[in-house]
Amino acid sequence: MQKVELIATATFGLESVVAEEVKALGYNQVQVENGRVNFTADISAIARANLWLRTADRVRLKIGEFKATTFDELFEKTKALPWSDWITEDATFPVEGKSVKSTLYSVPDCQAIVKKAVVESLKKTYKTDWFEEKGPLYKIEVALHKDMATLTIDTSGPGLHKRGYRGLIGTAPLKETMAAAMIILSRWKPDRVFMDPFCGSGTLPIEAALIGQNIAPGMNREFVCESWPAIPKTVWREARAETHDLARYDQKLEIIGTDVDDEILKIARRNAEEAGVDDQIHFQRMDVRDIRTKRKYGYLICNPPYGERLGEWKQVSRLYGEMGKTFAAMDTWSFYIITSDEQFEEHFGRQASKKRKLYNGNIKVDYYQFFGPKPPRPSVVAPTE
Repeated sequence: MQKVELIATATFGLESVVAEEVKALGYNQVQVENGRVNFTADISAIARANLWLRTADRVRLKIGEFKATTFDELFEKTKALPWSDWITEDATFPVEGKSVKSTLYSVPDCQAIVKKAVVESLKKTYKTDWFEEKGPLYKIEVALHKDMATLTIDTSGPGLHKRGYRGLIGTAPLKETMAAAMIILSRWKPDRVFMDPFCGSGTLPIEAALIGQNIAPGMNREFVCESWPAIPKTVWREARAETHDLARYDQKLEIIGTDVDDEILKIARRNAEEAGVDDQIHFQRMDVRDIRTKRKYGYLICNPPYGERLGEWKQVSRLYGEMGKTFAAMDTWSFYIITSDEQFEEHFGRQASKKRKLYNGNIKVDYYQFFGPKPPRPSVVAPTE
């Protein structure tokens, strides 16, 4: 089967998580760079990566990479790439771009040069001087970094965080991809209780349910490359059939989402229903200070308020202190908390076992991880003589 080079783009700090996901799909020719994970695979990987990657932003098809310090060089090397292997005669092919630490710093000029080069390349194949661009979408990107130009085509369309279940969101939504990453980094397992005391529109509990039942995050949405003739329809049929075959719908989960806002909880319930996991999540109105549980060895994973607005820091630091007092009674639980407050540990009253720098949108945050004790192993009764 045809080999392709793909790039799974990633939020800063999540590259290693995306790389592990790519390897879990069976693709081992993986190279990790800032903001991206490169891998080589057969053409079916385009469908499977889009359907299964929980933490990547999107999947790009790499057409070529080369050094370019002049516009002539950019034009000629772009023109020489095999664009007609993918782009049809009736295709719509806009060009976007970015340039970092490169001689060719004018992004609009680079976009125009690449567009012209692609047109010239396609003219030779299709023997025409005019392209109406009314057919399938092939969004090209020229990315220049330290004079290296990478030419790709986006295969995803809307970002992979758009799972299709979140029609309604709260005021400060957590991206689905970041929520999934928080859960994966926690090493939560489906046989352990999961709680989010700031669940908002339900993103963390829903992502936990999808992970717990091994439901592909892209199962219920479409991707722009599904209309590309170069990808056989059988590839998509087989990839989608695999998502149904591997889902564990009979896996019982104990997932709890609480919040103080009744209206946002209504949205959370609708989102969970849309995702098909509403029977696995119990949503309840509750203040974080009232959290109590008789369950042991659970995982509490949350995205509490950050206090980014002026004047909110005192209120938020007080909240973190109350969280610390409340969670102290849950001494066999593990806690995973994301916030931009660099003094969080001081306010919480406890030093994290581990913390990891991430970005939630444009906000620099830390992911504080407090490891609880491991549950005791079941005792093994020795056989009698």
